[in-house]
Amino acid sequence: MGADIIKSGGGTGKRRRRSGRRSRPMAEINVTPFVDVMLVLLIIFMVAAPLLTVGVPVELPKTAANPLPGEQEEPLTVTIASDLSITIQTTAVAAEDLVPKLRAIASERASDRVYLRADGAIPYEAVVQIMGALNAGGFSDIGLVTDIGGPSLGGPEN
Repeated sequence: MGADIIKSGGGTGKRRRRSGRRSRPMAEINVTPFVDVMLVLLIIFMVAAPLLTVGVPVELPKTAANPLPGEQEEPLTVTIASDLSITIQTTAVAAEDLVPKLRAIASERASDRVYLRADGAIPYEAVVQIMGALNAGGFSDIGLVTDIGGPSLGGPEN
């Protein structure tokens, strides 16, 4: 990959020197070997990349444990309205009765997942207090329900 010298004046084998004509360096770079090496490396990485992601084959032991529960139950939903009224599914509940009611529901359910729907106009403090009551009632997997299509914090929507 260096510069070759191009000799002018025929290749007859005679050594004659003409005045004014000298050997000049070639100003072109031969990139063919570079392209060949890059293509070989590309093929090597294309073949090797899938092999790197494969895990170690393991024969897992058999067990009598039950599989993890899926979404077999109807999800529990707690709603906080704009007037700070609390509803479990479709039943209105007073704030002071919320934790005992949640404990009774948690003892009957297999899942500790609950979805919290809160009006956007209520203070954040009220949402956090209800989340604390949900946790105290035995529900640690709390999902906040929102609508799609709101403003994007990352800039204009595409």
